Amino acid sequence: MASSLNSDIFDLSPIAMWIEDFSEVRALFERWRSEGVTDIRRFLGEDVARVAECSARIRLLAVNRKTLELFEAADIDALRAGLDRVFRDDMLDNHIHELAELFDGSRSFSSTTVNYTLSGRRLDIQLRGTVMPGHEETLERVLLTTEDITERENARRAEEEQRRLAEGIFEHSPVSLWIEDFSRVKALIDGIRQRGILDFRTFMDVHPEFVRQCMSEIRVIDVNKATLDLFGAPDRMTLLMRLGDVFRGEMEKPFREQLLDLWNGVLSHHREVINYALDGGERHLLLHFSVFPGHEADWSRVQVALTDITARKKAEAYLEYLGKHDVLTKLYNRAFYVEEVNRLERSALRPVSAIIIDLNGLKDVNDRLGHAAGDGLLQRLGEILNGAVSAPNHAARIGGDEFAILMPGADEKAVVTLLDTIGELLKINNQFYSSCPLSLSSGYATSAAGETIESVIRRADAAMYEHKKAHYEALRLG
Repeated sequence: MASSLNSDIFDLSPIAMWIEDFSEVRALFERWRSEGVTDIRRFLGEDVARVAECSARIRLLAVNRKTLELFEAADIDALRAGLDRVFRDDMLDNHIHELAELFDGSRSFSSTTVNYTLSGRRLDIQLRGTVMPGHEETLERVLLTTEDITERENARRAEEEQRRLAEGIFEHSPVSLWIEDFSRVKALIDGIRQRGILDFRTFMDVHPEFVRQCMSEIRVIDVNKATLDLFGAPDRMTLLMRLGDVFRGEMEKPFREQLLDLWNGVLSHHREVINYALDGGERHLLLHFSVFPGHEADWSRVQVALTDITARKKAEAYLEYLGKHDVLTKLYNRAFYVEEVNRLERSALRPVSAIIIDLNGLKDVNDRLGHAAGDGLLQRLGEILNGAVSAPNHAARIGGDEFAILMPGADEKAVVTLLDTIGELLKINNQFYSSCPLSLSSGYATSAAGETIESVIRRADAAMYEHKKAHYEALRLG
């Protein structure tokens, strides 16, 4: 009765079961021991024929229904005939492990391995083997179970593939990526909120040390290769050790705005920032900040993406420069001059002085020596004025050979001092270019009470023409 019950349990088990006879394998083990074999793993690994010899000595005694279903066998004879198709390829290393366990005296073993159905379908298997009671010495009865874990392993492999894909995307992204932990920052902000603070911006204005404390509590978990390239770091450790060189200067101001976003529950935002490479080079960056899904409660995982917009910013700055400067002389251009005149007209600042300068003889040089020579004269005058004039004063080229200097808040004494400086620089310049000296005509005016800037400029222009007239009259008489 008990034997029948055991037979029913074996046959109806939902797990594939095998009963095998390993007694001839045991006899082979004993022969190898007598020949001095002690490290069976190395011994079997040296010659796979020895593994095959062991396998050939295993006798399949019985399998249950689940085994036949799992391996797509009509009956046990069909399964026996196809065992070479069931146990192959990836099975070798695990089979060596099972044999070694038995050789070393263990009476049970387990492994995760691969089998194949008779039709060739791959199966991931959780294999467990146990020597049945009473057969420990002979190994005549070994019970094996083969649990199909293909679905679980497929899920694990898919997860592993997704992990490798995510790591690959992170590491090889052309954009600088940072994985950071902001949980301590959140704890600090929550602490301020619990104190009843409602106006967080004002709080940061009053307590700038809080902003710096938050910056110090950010923990960088990882950065990608593009980050190392962006900041000129040889490796991650060097970059992490020198973060103080990267985040400095004006970084505190945008970080304050970032904290304000977080205070208001905005967990994904972007803004322009300036960081620095390890060689000191300035980096203009577009910063994208996002708290990872699932970490909204503690901010323990956030991603910071930095897009390098340095080239764009330089191009914008250059375009802005071109919009306000004369390319040849490097002085401000007429568009800037007109804008500055209008600004000074609206301003209450007085007095305002203006100097108008004309380069004498430019047309003659152009006609005799060519426009390149004339351009050289203009460049030399640009160098002189750039060397003499500094903010809040501005020098501009307002025509082909005409220049203007606007001096907000300057009286006549300041004008005379500046003209003396220009005269000294002119003398030095002409000493270097004695074969083609510069000659200037100038006039100036300082605003009277209630006088418009346009009127001041007209008076300065008129004075310049009087000077120019006297210059040419002297040349005629000379």
